[in-house]
Amino acid sequence: MNSGGWTPDLMGDLSGRTAVVTGGNSGIGLETAVELARHGAEVTITTRDAGRGEEAVRRLRAKASGADADVRLLDLADLADVRTFAEKFVADHERLDLLVNNAGVMALPRRETTADGFEAQLGTNHLGHFALTGRLLPLLAVADGETRDVRVVTVSSNAHRAGQLRRDDLMREGGYRAWSAYGQSKLANLLFTHELQRRCEDAGSGVKAVAAHPGLAATNLVAAGPMSKAPKAIGALANGLTSLVSQPAEVGAWPTLRAATDPDVDGGEYFGPSWPGQWRGAPVQVGTSAAALSLEDAGWLWDESERLTGVRYEPLDSP
Repeated sequence: MNSGGWTPDLMGDLSGRTAVVTGGNSGIGLETAVELARHGAEVTITTRDAGRGEEAVRRLRAKASGADADVRLLDLADLADVRTFAEKFVADHERLDLLVNNAGVMALPRRETTADGFEAQLGTNHLGHFALTGRLLPLLAVADGETRDVRVVTVSSNAHRAGQLRRDDLMREGGYRAWSAYGQSKLANLLFTHELQRRCEDAGSGVKAVAAHPGLAATNLVAAGPMSKAPKAIGALANGLTSLVSQPAEVGAWPTLRAATDPDVDGGEYFGPSWPGQWRGAPVQVGTSAAALSLEDAGWLWDESERLTGVRYEPLDSP
């Protein structure tokens, strides 16, 4: 599948479907949640800040009248918080049809660590979502048994092409470069997607693991990431320049939405903007770097992620 021209108007009725969108309080995550709710899904958005989360739900309901939406606190940089969120969500829900692993941090100017001591970008963008997906797997399996159209959509980035999986220094303790660490975390998102899809197929599960990237979209990632330590004037200039060449956040969400809802999507596919360079444009299936297709690296990262998080995907373990 590689046809352009897709818009959210092509999304079908999602009534009866339950979705979780991490980092759904702003940017691409919020726009993803809005469209899912607008088409009838019951949507839970996660956020680290209760006030921002409540404001996001108000904005969502203003755009999607009658939306069935709520907000829950989740800090992906804290595995104990991931466990608490998942336990409560599982207790409150009978099924989960769609998990959108969207939240993330980008190019933090200084090396930071999560509550569990992981390099912050890998810990948040990959390991937090790895743990969350594994802990929500029982609900995904229930929905899969009923509809056979259950998806885990993980948001990566074109920056994965510059990423290198550093087996010898995964946490970048020997030397930290912001964009290199970010590229590794986004490469990890794709390796995770491909390995999850392989394990689902081997286990006979119909859960589809799909990935997407927004191109260059006008969100707050620049302000929260590489410009977070810059003087306000420089940060404002950077945001202004980004907005000139980027597409709106609602359009940046389209690759994620297509990956999440297009009935012709196959597991393991990757969606991004159609224009040269994949900066902007209608969402189409796109390629990845050769590194993202490494079965050996995907298997190694999966085993290491299980070891680091303590979360095992036992129903999908190979015999």
